[in-house]
Amino acid sequence: MSVEMTRNNKKLYRLRTLLLLVALSILLLPFASVFYFRFYENELVRQTEIELIAQSAVISATYRTFINQQIKQKKNYGIVIKSALNNRRHEHYTPVAATIDLSQQQVLPRRKDAKSVYNPPDNFAINAGIQLQPILKDSQQVTLAGIRVLDFQGIVIAGRNERGFSLAHVAEVKQALQGNYSSVIRQRVSDQAPPPIASISRGTGIRVFTAFPIIDDDQLYGVVYLSRTPQNILKHLYAVTGRVLIASAIVLSVALLLAFFVSSRIVRPIKQLTDQAQKLTKGELITISELEKPGTYELSKLSHSFATMSQTLHQRSDYIRQFAAHVSHEFKTPLTAIQGALELLQDHMDDMPSEQRQKFLSNLQDDTHRLEKLVTRLLELAKADAMQASDESADLASTLQNFKNRYQEKGLTLIIRPDIYPAKLAIATDVLETIFTNLFENSLQHQADKIEIHILAVENKLDIKLHDNGDGISAANAERIFTPFFTTRRNQGGTGLGLDIVASLLQTWKGDIQWQEVETGAAFLMRLLRVNEE
Repeated sequence: MSVEMTRNNKKLYRLRTLLLLVALSILLLPFASVFYFRFYENELVRQTEIELIAQSAVISATYRTFINQQIKQKKNYGIVIKSALNNRRHEHYTPVAATIDLSQQQVLPRRKDAKSVYNPPDNFAINAGIQLQPILKDSQQVTLAGIRVLDFQGIVIAGRNERGFSLAHVAEVKQALQGNYSSVIRQRVSDQAPPPIASISRGTGIRVFTAFPIIDDDQLYGVVYLSRTPQNILKHLYAVTGRVLIASAIVLSVALLLAFFVSSRIVRPIKQLTDQAQKLTKGELITISELEKPGTYELSKLSHSFATMSQTLHQRSDYIRQFAAHVSHEFKTPLTAIQGALELLQDHMDDMPSEQRQKFLSNLQDDTHRLEKLVTRLLELAKADAMQASDESADLASTLQNFKNRYQEKGLTLIIRPDIYPAKLAIATDVLETIFTNLFENSLQHQADKIEIHILAVENKLDIKLHDNGDGISAANAERIFTPFFTTRRNQGGTGLGLDIVASLLQTWKGDIQWQEVETGAAFLMRLLRVNEE
């Protein structure tokens, strides 16, 4: 019967192509990761905001100290506020969290210019700004941040530029003058041309602005207004473009070499296995042999499995062929005799003597019984070959005791040594009984009247030696006793399948049986697994 391969409508790709695509995909990951720089840039922007918040907190504390030092008497300075930030002033910790999200927040235009004012700042604020100015100048050289300190009216009283001018009209400053922390990102015009790769980035050309309210006992003293440009990794990447291109070329070469290497380690062994399988199908090979250079561990196991499977199938095929030849031979002999006897009876029934006619009928009956017995034995052998092992167990002592009583009536004495041996065997009870029945009947057919059974434990197995006092087995026949249909009692109705059935059953239950050479009688050593009763 031919087996056709069912092809799906979906196109199948070659393994080499798939591996190459995978390698190229891995290579493209660094380039694709550029589009994910926004996540990293967002972290850079948030880190910049956190640093500005920390700087603002220090400047705010310093400014409050300078103001409070000028207040000799208990009087108000600044304006009283009620805000979300002020509601937390009485807590021990009042952290200010970063709020900028570069992926969602809008980039505002450049900050509006400061406006002139008619009313000058408060004297306290002017004096505190004068004290604060050198501190801001020194810190600005390190932090690179734009620093401005505003009084409670929004007028710049300390910073590098715009002192004496008002920033109260700027959106983030308005929020801070209400007592609320505010942060925004605004466009930044650089004096250097941006790199071309900056077009994929949202983090280039921006500046972070934070407005931090200076509050003390429900009073707004002013605002710390800081700004700084976040770090830009794209500028550095563009500066080393040559190195990036060289690294990309090296990675591409390595990826291609890796793809061809992996492909050769996989495709070549598979192709060899496929060629052997095709030759086996065409009859050019008997069995598949293992690959000399499988390439990988998995292919080595696959090659071994293929070779083992083909050898098993070949052995099974030989067994079936030989078995079919034996069966046809065993059936042909009695069928030929039956056909000949029937032809003689049909042609000479009327003039044949009654004694001769009765003889032919007896022969027909004997041949029919032989065929019936042969069919029964073949069914038993087929059942033994197809049987699957289970978790059942058998009690050896009780099984042997039952056989001892049963065969005592048939004239066969069983001598068990030791007499009582409590052991559980890893085999079904009915299977164990079938094995013993075949062996004991075989002894009876060879004129035995006594069988000595010796039981010995060997590790997790149990050795059962059966030695009878029958006719025995010659050395010439010993090598063939487990061959199907081999028998020395064919004339007495022997089928030659008893020992083959026993061997097949034992093999199913991970046991075995061997013939042992003895001076008188016949001896067999049977080995079965014991059940762990712990």
